[in-house]
Amino acid sequence: MPRIYIYDTTLRDGAQTEGISFSLKDKQEILSALDEFGADFVECGMPASNPKDAELFESLRGRRTGTRVVAFGSTCRPETSAEKDPQLRMLADSSADTVCIFGKAWDFHVTDALRTTLEENLRMIDDSVRFLRSEGKEVIFDAEHFFDGYTDNTEYAMKVAETAAAAGAEWIVLCDTNGGTLVESVAEITSKVVRGISVPVGIHCHNDSDLAVACSLAAVRSGATMVQGTVNGLGERCGNANLCSIIPNLMLKMGYKTGVGLEGLTHLSKKVSEVANTRNIPHLPYVGDKAFAHKGGMHISALRKDTRTYEHVRPETVGNIRRILVSEVSGRASIEEKMRILGIPATDKNIGSILNTVKELESKGYQFDGADASFELMVRKSSGNFNDPFDIAGFRLFIDEVGDNKLTSEASVKVVDRLGNVEHTASDGNGPVDALDSALRKALTKFYPFLSEIRLVDYKVRVLDEKAATAAPVRVLITSSDGKESWTTIGVSDNVIEASLIALSDSIEFAIFRKETGGKGSE
Repeated sequence: MPRIYIYDTTLRDGAQTEGISFSLKDKQEILSALDEFGADFVECGMPASNPKDAELFESLRGRRTGTRVVAFGSTCRPETSAEKDPQLRMLADSSADTVCIFGKAWDFHVTDALRTTLEENLRMIDDSVRFLRSEGKEVIFDAEHFFDGYTDNTEYAMKVAETAAAAGAEWIVLCDTNGGTLVESVAEITSKVVRGISVPVGIHCHNDSDLAVACSLAAVRSGATMVQGTVNGLGERCGNANLCSIIPNLMLKMGYKTGVGLEGLTHLSKKVSEVANTRNIPHLPYVGDKAFAHKGGMHISALRKDTRTYEHVRPETVGNIRRILVSEVSGRASIEEKMRILGIPATDKNIGSILNTVKELESKGYQFDGADASFELMVRKSSGNFNDPFDIAGFRLFIDEVGDNKLTSEASVKVVDRLGNVEHTASDGNGPVDALDSALRKALTKFYPFLSEIRLVDYKVRVLDEKAATAAPVRVLITSSDGKESWTTIGVSDNVIEASLIALSDSIEFAIFRKETGGKGSE
């Protein structure tokens, strides 16, 4: 089977995602991560239209990377020669050895968007590719709207591809720019193009019909040897084809070779989410936190015998982990497997006791499948495998109104460590929960200095009985991080402050336990 080349456009197409704006440092971090992962091509941006991208390419001048850095642009403008087109000159002068330019492959776009003739569009493509080749650049030609163009005017779409190839483009990439082409059509058209031109063919799909991954795989099956996409499917509108799904499918399901280190896939996914300041999507195939999470007791019992019973691949092949979720529906097998993972001896007695505790707590509103750290603490305490590092002897909260109707929050906390040492401190914060978190960590930092590195990164409250309105019990989920790893804890109470304190206390207890035992704990 042919080798498939991976072309990442997270830094260009992915940057067009609503709510995302990469800084220069962000782009450099993601490029380094993609280089380490082994991507063949990384499209870093458009030096002609974005000063930030121009600065990035300048910073890369003379730098050697395993991946080929790509500068992106368009063909020259109508009635303008390529050598006189300023954006093509910037592409030619950029530090990138590889350039990707797009041109119109749909006659409708040529006449109605570009407002030029079909013949002039072909001239623009030919002139632009030849100019960039004369400047020593490797040229990739993105045939924009190719599938729509092929459907409306097959002869012209093919002329576009043939013109770019004849001018010296090393790759012709077929783009489903509007994301509306069905899988069967992508497969059929790609096959015809592969047979009809003399240079390698690539595929670039958008996800507007939720088919970008399937269409990309179909194109490869039909002869395409380059796949363009983004990490986590970032991109304008509904996003681009998700490389985090495409790559493992190509390698594990279809038998194709690539140049990437597949075991680094989950790390790459989370790295991009972190840099982009977006939420990790937990249900993403292969790389999501829920991708290998099991809750059903019968499923877990079968997994213990052979993981193939409920997993299509082993999570470690893509750098992910298996997660065993515990709830009232899980059964004894889930508890036993979880204890095995935690290294706690399991007996019929303590398994039964823990299962009963889980059922009792869930009847009050607890839900441990989203709070592994609290569950681990509960199991260790129930098994006599945990020594409480501190007790909260008392706390107070003060909320005052100052000028312009602004509210200030201050918390005071009194804690006692294992040796009986007492610390009483106060701290203000951005709201009562933040003040309580700050005061608690401030008090305990005297005994455990590393707690100054812990941060609350997510806080969620859910009302458990909407009919009871403000008198309803609430469930609080808190995610904390030390900058490297994160963990989630839970608290339930009729009082949102008390529920928050329970979750905060668990979070800090878990951090101390991890530090003292050197274990990674639950993530």
